[in-house]
Amino acid sequence: MEHVYILWMEMFAWETAGKKAFGKSLPPELFKPTKGLAANQGLYNGFLAAGLVWSFLINDPTWSFNIRVFFLGCIIVAAVYGGATSSKSIIVKQGLPAILAMIFVLLANYL
Repeated sequence: MEHVYILWMEMFAWETAGKKAFGKSLPPELFKPTKGLAANQGLYNGFLAAGLVWSFLINDPTWSFNIRVFFLGCIIVAAVYGGATSSKSIIVKQGLPAILAMIFVLLANYL
């Protein structure tokens, strides 16, 4: 759900909700010129959400597990990169839910 919200914010509400979320990291005058870049990031988040939803629709447990781990891994890598290049809070806001989900997925698979 987090990635669906981010998709909406970055693709359709960058100059309103985006300002509220990223106003401390980005000067107000940069929201309009970065709208296309934000939309690209929003699309990326939409693909991540679609991948995670897809993993629940796969009947084969092994493939479902592999797809789920792959997309959660992508989110974790993106969060670490975002934390290193943009704002450390991204690691917690985006990475922590993915890390917790990854732990639960791994535990469920091996228990």
